[in-house]
Amino acid sequence: MSATYQVVDGIAVVTMNNPPVNGLGYETRRGIADGFEKANADPAVKAIVLTGAGRAFSGGADIREFDSPKSLAEPNLLTLIKLAEASAKPIVAAIHTVCMGGGLELSLGCPYRVASPGAAIALPEVKIGLIPGAGGTQRLPRVLGVETAMNMIVSGEPVRSELLASQPGQKLFDRIIDGELIAGAVAFAKEIADQRPLPSVRDLKASHPNPDAYAQFVRNMVKGMSKNFPAPLACVEAVAYSLKAKSLDDGLAEELRIFKGLMLTPEAKALRHAFFGERAASKIPDVPENTPQRDIRKVGVIGAGTMGGGITMNFLNAGIPVTVLETKQEALDRGVATIRKNYEAQVKKGKLKQDKYEQRMALLGTTLSYDDLKDADLIIEAVFEEIGVKKAVFEKLDEIAKPGAILASNTSTLDVDRIANFTKRPQDVVGMHFFSPANVMRLLEVVRGAATAKDVLATVMTVGKKIKKTAVVSGVCDGFIGNRMIEQYSRQAGFLLDEGCTPAQVDKAIERFGFAMGPFRMGDLAGNDIGWAIRKRRAVEHPGMKYSRTADLLCEMGRYGQKTGAGWYDYQSGKRDAIPSAVVEQMIADHRKELGIAPRRIGDDEIVQRLVYALVNEAAHILEEGIANKASDIDMIYLTGYGFPLWRGGPLCWADSVGLYNVVATMRRFAQNPHDDAAFWQPAPLLQRLVAEGRSFT
Repeated sequence: MSATYQVVDGIAVVTMNNPPVNGLGYETRRGIADGFEKANADPAVKAIVLTGAGRAFSGGADIREFDSPKSLAEPNLLTLIKLAEASAKPIVAAIHTVCMGGGLELSLGCPYRVASPGAAIALPEVKIGLIPGAGGTQRLPRVLGVETAMNMIVSGEPVRSELLASQPGQKLFDRIIDGELIAGAVAFAKEIADQRPLPSVRDLKASHPNPDAYAQFVRNMVKGMSKNFPAPLACVEAVAYSLKAKSLDDGLAEELRIFKGLMLTPEAKALRHAFFGERAASKIPDVPENTPQRDIRKVGVIGAGTMGGGITMNFLNAGIPVTVLETKQEALDRGVATIRKNYEAQVKKGKLKQDKYEQRMALLGTTLSYDDLKDADLIIEAVFEEIGVKKAVFEKLDEIAKPGAILASNTSTLDVDRIANFTKRPQDVVGMHFFSPANVMRLLEVVRGAATAKDVLATVMTVGKKIKKTAVVSGVCDGFIGNRMIEQYSRQAGFLLDEGCTPAQVDKAIERFGFAMGPFRMGDLAGNDIGWAIRKRRAVEHPGMKYSRTADLLCEMGRYGQKTGAGWYDYQSGKRDAIPSAVVEQMIADHRKELGIAPRRIGDDEIVQRLVYALVNEAAHILEEGIANKASDIDMIYLTGYGFPLWRGGPLCWADSVGLYNVVATMRRFAQNPHDDAAFWQPAPLLQRLVAEGRSFT
């Protein structure tokens, strides 16, 4: 059983023990139910304390059982809550550290609740596209008041136990216990052991002085903030129903009806896919979870530019000392000034306290000498994206870095195996591809070289978590996972211009689909000269690869994007608003004439399908080649690094929702287009197999 039972001075203590967060899996539920039954049958037991071992009271449902028969097997969570409500002997939920989701709902079925200060209390189901489904929307308003409960349920954010306990009239906690929780809970249980009748949340009323007006106010506010996400508004309706429910059971029935409806929505499925995908990203098939890791206490960063400065801030934020190396003092000074400016902006906005800012800056060291990186445990280069420059850096690092130091390249496209072979220690070399701005973007592509040691990989994945990144492993190929796919997306965007679209039309279509930014606005932000350099390299390495010439013509005009004030769009000084350019549209029209293409009207559906299906087909090749470990890894890269809409779950999740048969049929139609790349639109072998077998990516 995943729950233990002991009697302490006449009080039965039932302890959930299902690491890491005491998820309410089948064995744990059985253990709790058996503990309640045993305690009620023992005349020597006066009361029961329910708690959790280790680092949590309970984090809620056991995610390892999601969508499996075990998740609903009896005793399910609803049954367990009924057992707690029906217990002849008082049950005290002793809450500490983490009490979320089903864990909080279970505690609300207990007559009494005590808590340690600092415990994180939450009903986070909205974050996976659902509402609480075991009474949370009906019981929490009864113990905390409708407004506090509404805020917690709609946001899904945790609130500290002592803050909730300080709310006027709250009935969530009977006592906040400083000191040893179990001893305090047992003492409290002895105090109330003989009290009858037992209190019950079932007997409380949810009330508000202006229920209809309040509910409508919240609906209006949430509707404007939760476009494309049905769950927040459903949370509002469920909590609002607690005010008019004829009984708790009536409210529970309505909650369950709403919950079941949400379970089937594509948005909820996408959010659950993302939830599990983020957790699965750290699991690498041949790297066991218990792989020994290297200590990372000091970090070196080579390059104080935009990328180097952003990388540095990640480690300073995590409390890890960083030494930044540059070749010239002026470059160092500029880099440090930018870091200061970024932090000072956070202080000014109230997002960072002054003392925290000072602590972080105190961890920052600078140098012009490689010798000052000799004691670094991890050294990350963020220098110019050119193989000769990387070679010089890694040869120098091989000379000065201590044995066992991890040497990482922030390259976005170059061959990590080739970079590793510039050293005599390829096993210590790994790619750490941060996304710009590195101090903001969540994605970290961890590029595993042919020789990268398993402990290096395991260490870097843990470092990624420590600096609050979503770390995803990629194998070595040109562009790795994200940029290799985005190249095909960008190629399609170029062909669409050749055939009749404007940059603004393409951008608006994909932004309406949900992308944060269309391909042409993205190019202007990143710098169109970066793509130009890649295409020049492609012309040498893969002369048969077809591109629209419009992007090269743009760069030949010196229109590199926002940094030059002109790209696919025009920009006014000091502003980032993308203004459609008559000059660019004329250039595109002239180019079409040269090609002999008569422009045609292209609808949003075709634009979206060509861009997104290009991602899907290239992703299928990447999976087949073993560059990505699993489909969800690819989706996580696009959700966290490329602005793919979260409610669609990533390109492969979305392709599954459309139906892979339909995706392949559309791709074959695109292959007939004489102005596109027919060879590219041949479905990847993996995609063809999945269709033939009636299976999906995810």
